[in-house]
Amino acid sequence: MPIYEYICHSCGFEKEHLQKMSDAPIAQCPECGSDQYIKLVSAAGFHLKGSGWYVTDFKNKSTPKPETKTKPNTSTTDNATNTSAKAETPPSSTGAAE
Repeated sequence: MPIYEYICHSCGFEKEHLQKMSDAPIAQCPECGSDQYIKLVSAAGFHLKGSGWYVTDFKNKSTPKPETKTKPNTSTTDNATNTSAKAETPPSSTGAAE
């Protein structure tokens, strides 16, 4: 059942009433008894619960997702091999004539 807000224009009394949608509007102010008790128009309040409402939830699922590139994993054994290979190379001659 929805909650409706009412206000009295004679005394300024405001109150929320829980009513069925088929119920007739309340005509008399419960505070002063005036017949100027009217229903207000207000925004509906609601709360979305669950995993979420996102734009991506309803997109075409047949399109492939872009793949993320991963950085190659360099282990310490590869680095040690590269270092020892560099150390085994003979030094270059620096302009000495034979």
